[in-house]
Amino acid sequence: MHKFVKTLAAAACLSTLAAGLAAPTAAVAASSAEMAKEGKAIAFDRKKGNCLACHMIADGVSPGTIGPPLIGMNKRYPDKAKLRAQIWDATKANPETAMPPFGRHHVLSEDEINKVVEFIYSL
Repeated sequence: MHKFVKTLAAAACLSTLAAGLAAPTAAVAASSAEMAKEGKAIAFDRKKGNCLACHMIADGVSPGTIGPPLIGMNKRYPDKAKLRAQIWDATKANPETAMPPFGRHHVLSEDEINKVVEFIYSL
């Protein structure tokens, strides 16, 4: 009987864990949306990300053409970590790039880079 109760308790714990992993909570989705909104503000800020200086971005005014247009980014970077690495230091993938290493040169904080990644990934 004791073994049955332990098995039942373990099954209940696994069921609860699986339910939590299966569907992201509304709080996580809202958090991601809020991060993307803040990331857009950073990306469009001329004193911070200033992504529009080089890239065409939806809703952006007077975009530059030095860099590629930022569209379909989740298709171009299915691994969000690679997109983050590109923003943190694009010279690792291409030493001849014109893109500033926003992380390596401390232009943006780690938190700001995370927010910009959320925004760019949503494009």
